[in-house]
Amino acid sequence: MNLPYKRVVVTGLGALTPLGNTIPQYWDGLVNGVSGADFIKQFDVTKFKTKFACELKGFNPEDYFDRKEARKLDRFSQLALVAADEAVKHSGLLDESVNKDRVGVIWGSGIGGMITFIEEMKNFNSGDGTPRFNPFFIPKLILDIAPGQISMKYGFRGPNFATVSACASSTNAIIDALFYIRMGKADAIVCGGSEAVVTEAGIGGFNAMKALSERNASPQTASRPFDLDRDGFVLGEGAGALVIEEYEHAKKRGANIIIELAGGGLSADAYHLTAPHPEGLGAYNVMKSALEDAGMKPEDIDYINVHGTSTPLGDISEIAAIQRIFGEHAYKVNISSTKSMTGHLLGAAGAIEAIASILASVNGIIPPTINHFTDDPSFDPRLNFTFHKAQHRTVNAALSNTFGFGGHNASVIFKKFVE
Repeated sequence: MNLPYKRVVVTGLGALTPLGNTIPQYWDGLVNGVSGADFIKQFDVTKFKTKFACELKGFNPEDYFDRKEARKLDRFSQLALVAADEAVKHSGLLDESVNKDRVGVIWGSGIGGMITFIEEMKNFNSGDGTPRFNPFFIPKLILDIAPGQISMKYGFRGPNFATVSACASSTNAIIDALFYIRMGKADAIVCGGSEAVVTEAGIGGFNAMKALSERNASPQTASRPFDLDRDGFVLGEGAGALVIEEYEHAKKRGANIIIELAGGGLSADAYHLTAPHPEGLGAYNVMKSALEDAGMKPEDIDYINVHGTSTPLGDISEIAAIQRIFGEHAYKVNISSTKSMTGHLLGAAGAIEAIASILASVNGIIPPTINHFTDDPSFDPRLNFTFHKAQHRTVNAALSNTFGFGGHNASVIFKKFVE
């Protein structure tokens, strides 16, 4: 890493997930191995191949927004605002000493306002063909409206944009925020991502691709990363937010520093529309890039929160890449897929998994990979997948992987903060 770069730390966290609607609830669900999957309640699934997902539990927009405001926001923006609010309050970033001209928002989403698009098309098709559209249709739909809404709520006038790289989107947002702060372009940035596509089009579209599990007889055990009988991912929804800051800025205002954001890497498979590179080349390159950016060696990593979606090909290619880059140290690292519990939040996955990695380091607990029933001979039995139950260990550094359709790869590394 180039030493003149500024150090970057994390000072706030927020989460809205299928396991809980706050950081403490989310973490409690993770360490206790809770499955967030159940039959879909947001629409009639009678005719769908997959009838379940990892939906939010007990989320009512009117608990957070007045009715008029809620109607102007797509669900993905609602989730973004709620998670960001928890992170901003946690960080104390609203202190009067903070220069809001130098606080930014960088937010990721893979799909954005799908619910709004579906509703407007239904309304149009139910009429006589006369184009009658909600005046908020476009502002609710576009992906960059989420960071825009967050900035308007708090008056943050620094860098503000959306990142879109499918399932790597929110990790991309975290990495972009890291780079902007390192270069002195901002003092603090709210970053993360949100997704809300548990819809007819979301389930139907992924079913058409044969990407989703169809284990309707047992939704809670459907997400089975690394299991021989895995048959696809489970769609999830939610949001994750981090407040990251330049170290001296955080120190000066007396912020509680949670962890250091040590580095990030980006790569492309340049291989296939949806399938991973069979040898895990993109995954290898992105982890190598993240380690180099952090100025760290593979031996420095104690925990890897893998992409681990529970797809037949994806799990194999990621583990092949891990074994290639970590060598013998791969057997000393804890590996786990928290998607076994949360499902796959697409563009928001990277944010909530980064948070899981941070909390694993802070608490010295590795969240488990649940729903393991049958060993897959494709995987080396000496690897520690943290099956079934959480494990206690010191985590000085954690790496989190996210990979998206189109071959987009992003990895981030967090390490214990030392003055």
